Formats: sequence, structure tokens, C-alpha cells
Amino acid sequence: MTVPIRPVSAVDALADALRRRVLSGEMAPGTALPEQELSVLYGVARPTVREALAVLVHEGLLKRERHRSAQVAEVTPADLEDLMFVRRPLEDLMATALAGRRVGEAGGALARMAALPGDAAWSDVVAEHMALHQALIVAVGSPRLERLYAALAAETRLGLVRLRTVYPDREVLVAEHRDLLDAIGRGPVEDARRAVAAHLDHGWGERRSPAARRRSGAGTADPPERG
Repeated sequence: MTVPIRPVSAVDALADALRRRVLSGEMAPGTALPEQELSVLYGVARPTVREALAVLVHEGLLKRERHRSAQVAEVTPADLEDLMFVRRPLEDLMATALAGRRVGEAGGALARMAALPGDAAWSDVVAEHMALHQALIVAVGSPRLERLYAALAAETRLGLVRLRTVYPDREVLVAEHRDLLDAIGRGPVEDARRAVAAHLDHGWGERRSPAARRRSGAGTADPPERG
């Protein structure tokens, strides 16, 4: 029996390499990515570089203005506050729908996160973190909820890059997500909703403004950071 594999093009390989560097925090927000320099560094033609950059621009990880090099996209603390303002009600809908259910795909993402070696790139953590939350949203079975949540993916991934300094011990991040899945799986609905709200009540490594705290329904004191 043969197992077919999908060949990886030079464009896909370069896009993946650059994506990992962005999501590991190796390339800071605002870093320019000149085509000629990348062509020399990776030993590929400039059209290949151009296509790979276009992939990441489409994903929202890079931004590009006419006649200027692509740059790593930046999300400000205000951007992230607004992101969570929109994300909280979406995940509250998820908690209401899934309370009392275990989602195998989310558990699989958690297991993969826990199994990452200690020297794994932070981009690998970001990938499994995103996969876990996305699996919960997909499990609801609402195409519209999936589309709304997917629209937040790029900014969420860029926000997660900030958390690498908040979680020097990755086991803490794994434990928080294990507790989250357990709370959703146990139910009842109100307990699942409270667990999701508490999980999302973080400041991305920044102290939030009082206005942002009020929008989240919390008090004025910042809570411990969460993943």
C-alpha cells in the first residue's frame, strides 16, 4: 500500500519558513522583508519570494504598501483589546453549545501541545493553541460562527506571539487549556461559560485600560495573565 504525499512547492516552503519566524517572534512587528535579501538568504528566485510574501499578506501576518517592502504586521494593545471584545461573545456561544461535551479534536491539539519538546519553536505552540480553540468553534456546527471566528485568526495569532514571554513554563499554558476543556466537558452551561470567560480575561502581556476592563465585564484590577 502506498501513501500519497503532497509535494511542497518552493513558494509553500518559503512561506512556511517565514511564517514560523514571524510566529516565533524572531521577526518583530514592523520588520521589513526586502525581496532581494530574502532571495539571496533562501537561494530562491525573486518571483518565488514575491509569491510567498503574498501568501502571508493574505493571511494577515504581513502588510504591504505599494512600492515598499512587505513588513511584519503589528497589532497594538488597543487592537488586541478590541479583538477580545469581539472574540468573547463568539466563544461564549461556543461554551453554551458545547457544555457537557468533550471535543476530541481539541483534546488532540492539547495533547500535541503538551508533547512538544522543550526547545520547540513558539510558532509550534501558537499552531496547537489555535487548533484547540478552532476545534471547539468547529464542533458547534455553525458555519457562520466559523466564518466570524476565522476573520479574527491573523490578529489572534499575532497576539499569541506576545505570550511567549508570559509563559516561560509551557506546562502552565497546557494546564490552563486542560482545565478549560475539562470545564466545558463537565458542564453545566453556566459553569462552562464562566470558565471560558475567565480563560479569555487576559491582557496579552500588557496592562489593560480601565475601559477595556469594563468592556470585558471585569473589575479594574488586572487578573493573572492567561493563554
